[in-house]
Amino acid sequence: MDINYECQNPNGGNAAVSHKSEIYRRTLSFLVAAALREALPSRGVYAGHLLGGSYCYTFACAANVSERETDRLKEEMQRLIERDIEIRTFSLNYSEALAYFEKNGQEDTALLLRQRGKDTVKVNQLNDFLTLYGGPLLPRTGLVSLFDIIPCREGFFLDFPKEYGGGFTEKNPEVSKAFSVYKEYMKWGRITGAHSAGHVNRIIAEGRVKEFIRINEAFQAKKLSAIADEIYKRRDDIKVVLLAGPSSSGKTTTAKQLSTHLEVLGIRAINISLDDYYLHPDKAPKDENGQPDLECLEALDVDYLNKQLLDLLDGKEATLPVYDFKTRTRAQGRTIRLGARREVLIIEGIHGLNDALTPQIKAENKFKLYVSALSQIGLDGHNRVSSSDNRLLRRIVRDRQFRGMSARRTLAMWESVERGAEKYVFRFENSACALFNSAFDYEIPVLKCYAEPLLREIKPGYPEYVEAERLLYLLDNFTALPPQFVPGESILREFIGGSDFKY
Repeated sequence: MDINYECQNPNGGNAAVSHKSEIYRRTLSFLVAAALREALPSRGVYAGHLLGGSYCYTFACAANVSERETDRLKEEMQRLIERDIEIRTFSLNYSEALAYFEKNGQEDTALLLRQRGKDTVKVNQLNDFLTLYGGPLLPRTGLVSLFDIIPCREGFFLDFPKEYGGGFTEKNPEVSKAFSVYKEYMKWGRITGAHSAGHVNRIIAEGRVKEFIRINEAFQAKKLSAIADEIYKRRDDIKVVLLAGPSSSGKTTTAKQLSTHLEVLGIRAINISLDDYYLHPDKAPKDENGQPDLECLEALDVDYLNKQLLDLLDGKEATLPVYDFKTRTRAQGRTIRLGARREVLIIEGIHGLNDALTPQIKAENKFKLYVSALSQIGLDGHNRVSSSDNRLLRRIVRDRQFRGMSARRTLAMWESVERGAEKYVFRFENSACALFNSAFDYEIPVLKCYAEPLLREIKPGYPEYVEAERLLYLLDNFTALPPQFVPGESILREFIGGSDFKY
């Protein structure tokens, strides 16, 4: 069947700019929300992130989740799909929308609307069920027949084809190490009372943001300190800490913060960035479009890196390179030597967990740390803020601040960047010794101050316009937070500037 991806895009333009798989998944998530109201009306639910190849959903009260409940949910979804019902996207006036969400117990959505103050509200509709608009959807329920509901102790996973028109993932979501980290952050969000955009906006409006930021930063510091303790326990063996994660996960600042925690324990750390080992784009492999593929391992000068590592571990000096992203050239940087017994190298970059990067370093001498940005904040209970969007906003801001790139160029590259993460980063997640979540519950309001004007530079007619409009819609749901509240040592400073660290 031919699918018209333009019909559910109220912003105009071609919605096919959004990846077909993402539209399929978003439509499935909408069906989950509609089916939950019929099958499990008393269960509050939070839509979560892509973990282990599936979306993670947690119930507001996770006690006594039964397989019978998830079976009822699956049966209701299948019923809606078999009926092939029309899905509509349109606008309601503010008072009608607010009255509907209040009446139907969608408190997170009602709270968000009370803060937005616009005269119209975009909604998605299936029969008499409405949710806040979160992006383009398919026009009918019958177009999303491939799915599965996998029960877990806290709720369930929504599984779907890995690619549009393809098969299911073979990963078990519950064995993903990121799942345990994400569960912890979800529980923490409930404790702090900030699990949706409306709650974060209320914290800002009530003047509680300084304390909220301190708590966010302290929580991260505690987790990183625990990781430093793990390295300290193996101090006689660990020579190299390999720190990896997808683009804009905050690897560089995490490495610098980890260095500080290790110094407290008497271990001196020397940081090395894999970005400095990029080959010139002319020497890098080409992607399917004939452009330099900067995401693959072969885009790095692996031989040169390994020669320097072996020299350093042998007590010799090495002069590290420095890569200039504006000129795309490599120059000589600082000269270092590993001398003391309690010294380690911290090497950060997207390929850090791949053993093909450091084949000559013994496994017992490595400590692998996976870093990602798994925010537990959603627009409301039904509309998730994806970790990919979170990182994309970070990268848009950083690329303009430090690399002289426009938001349009960053958006044009992003699909390739994410394909690279899927191919070269995510599959090594479970090989890590530890995982660290670099996301903050307060960061999107801060990023809004920077990203919003950059996205508005993208005008109709550009291929990236629809994606820019989608991100602007996301940002429109958050109250802007001035950057002066962000501490100088925060990971967020890596993207907005003003860091106490030197990069």
